[in-house]
Amino acid sequence: MLTKQKSPVRLRRLGQTWMVAAAAMLVAACGSGGDNHHGSNPNTKPAYIGAVTINSYDGTTDDLLTGGLGKDGLASSSAPLPANPTAPTAAELRRYAIYANYRAIVDTTAGGGYGSLYGPNVDAQGNVTGSEGKVAGVEYLAYSDDGSGQQNVTMLVQIPTTFNTSKPCLITATSSGSRGVYGAIATGEWGLKRGCAVAYTDKGTGAAPHDLDTDTVPLIDGTRTTRAAAGKNAHFAAPPGEVSLSDFTAANPHRLAFKHAHSQRNPEKDWGKFTLQAIEFAIWAINDRFGSVSDNGTRQRTLDHDKIVVIASSVSNGGGAAVAAAEQDTGGLIDGVAVGEPNLNMPPNTGIVVQRGGSPVLASGRTLYDYTTTANLLQHCAGQATALSQAPLFASNTFFANRCTTLAERGLITGATLADQAASALQALREAGWEADSDALHPSLAAADTAAAISVTYANAYARASVTDRLCGYSFANTLADLKPAAIAPAVLASMFATGNGIPPQPGAVQLINDRDPQHGPYLNLPSVSASTLRADVNFDGADCLRRLLTGSDGAALALQAGQAQTLRDGNLRGKPTVIVHGRSDALLPVNHTSRPYLGLNRQKEGLTSKLSYVEVENAQHFDAFIAVFPGYSNRYVPLHVYLNRALDAVYDNLTAGKPLPPSQVVRTTPRGGSTNTTTAPALQPSNVPPFAATPVPGNAITVTASTVQVPD
Repeated sequence: MLTKQKSPVRLRRLGQTWMVAAAAMLVAACGSGGDNHHGSNPNTKPAYIGAVTINSYDGTTDDLLTGGLGKDGLASSSAPLPANPTAPTAAELRRYAIYANYRAIVDTTAGGGYGSLYGPNVDAQGNVTGSEGKVAGVEYLAYSDDGSGQQNVTMLVQIPTTFNTSKPCLITATSSGSRGVYGAIATGEWGLKRGCAVAYTDKGTGAAPHDLDTDTVPLIDGTRTTRAAAGKNAHFAAPPGEVSLSDFTAANPHRLAFKHAHSQRNPEKDWGKFTLQAIEFAIWAINDRFGSVSDNGTRQRTLDHDKIVVIASSVSNGGGAAVAAAEQDTGGLIDGVAVGEPNLNMPPNTGIVVQRGGSPVLASGRTLYDYTTTANLLQHCAGQATALSQAPLFASNTFFANRCTTLAERGLITGATLADQAASALQALREAGWEADSDALHPSLAAADTAAAISVTYANAYARASVTDRLCGYSFANTLADLKPAAIAPAVLASMFATGNGIPPQPGAVQLINDRDPQHGPYLNLPSVSASTLRADVNFDGADCLRRLLTGSDGAALALQAGQAQTLRDGNLRGKPTVIVHGRSDALLPVNHTSRPYLGLNRQKEGLTSKLSYVEVENAQHFDAFIAVFPGYSNRYVPLHVYLNRALDAVYDNLTAGKPLPPSQVVRTTPRGGSTNTTTAPALQPSNVPPFAATPVPGNAITVTASTVQVPD
């Protein structure tokens, strides 16, 4: 039986696919493949996988990629709402989740390239078709658990009817952000179009909360029930802290617990393991459908990982999980890696120097928690800088101006006027590692309170804090007009499996609450008051508390530091062909702290044997979905999703046809332009998003040595 080639190029199946097909047919027809005649290679389900649900989709009324909505349905502003909003069915939640998660990652406007450069109707070769892009096939759904019922990581495998056993392929699509299992459906699209199976996992996070008021929890399919009725089948039930959940809720009603923040398991430390498990589950599922059957009736593992092209992929946190899986892949499950804007926590003291245009950048290689808590202190004030007055969502804001006053009083910035203070905060962000290319993004991220939300979630996760601990005085709750915690609407709660992002705030559903506001009591974070200043300065005290956990010596701080240490990358991709694409303007996961230094770390570990290519895309940022939503984004930014698809193409072509990977480079894109601060920029053209260069000119080439990463201006 033909196995994976172990040559540097991994030329598998070129001119040899008939051998695999013939061997598979022989085994299937004869029930024999050496010892397999007696069933000696059974397709055994992994021990960590629980009960499996299998559903088939006809590709017409429902499908794998669009939930039956098709290309136009995904683009429609009319969401597929459940017939009974307070009691949606599992099928309705699945369709809604596919719709919401696809749109959360991809710009679904025609002007942004949807339907012409990417989207369900664009085939694997990039041809625009008249199809709605529906994909028939089956889904395998199960939990991975350690027996406690507290882990219950969702695993999902999609196998299209076009899966080709003579050219089998599989990609991973670990959820982005803290989303549920469909959180990277837009990545899975690439695989489904090629007839590849797709392995999804929510990696121990998820969108639906434990509502402490009603003591209801989500199940694997998003439907809800009481914690008692769910038992070990709950997707997430919050563990108590020193205070029982009932006592906590009596004193602090209307709070919500989320899995990433409050599971007390620090799921990030296992994102690589869960991605590898998703691959193993997918290989079992593939053989459950296509494996030969021995004489004794036992399904065999006819297509093991040595016969399947496996590419680890996804974006953001999912991209970081794919990289982690490749680093941890001692069994050779993964052949290649193609990721976008990955969250990569660098180890300390690597000695790696990142240069841009021949000069060292001002800061690099800091961890997510480090730079995000820095942004949480500075970004609201920096977003008031007059230099950003034409940036998306720029607006004078009293609370943000008050943050400037507090920062100046604490000596964290300088200046006697708001203009000077905001300019100082903006410069401080640059000195902390943000590129000037990110400047225009600070006002909109500040308005969304993004850095606070991420800081709170990761602080709780790393410290393994309980929801009852209210670390640094924060909690999650719905709010009404008075901006105080209130019961969440039953219909909103019932659909959060589909609509939630796993990291509040989520407008209209869940907000970040400052429980230590001395004037209002528990209150919405953005307009809340700090006890130390008696000023509505966006809860400076909470932001300062979160920042101090990074260097403190009390129990919570030490726990957080230990948890963060479990998430650091080691840089060893084990010789796997890899392409990382990242937007130069990314203000959420800045390139100086993630992909740029990781390129250097990989070279330290693998030397000249490294097969990592890093592509930095000008005028691309972290949230493609914002291009269609926030005025000013469409004029300035191009979709990074185009380049993720090209990265997947490049890695696949390398593995199957021996085509060289594109060298590390900067891709010079052209913004769509037009009137600023609108959502109606001129339509994106292929010329706006040029392809990778096979041989980049010197002014675009990214180079790396044992200790220095050189990125051109």
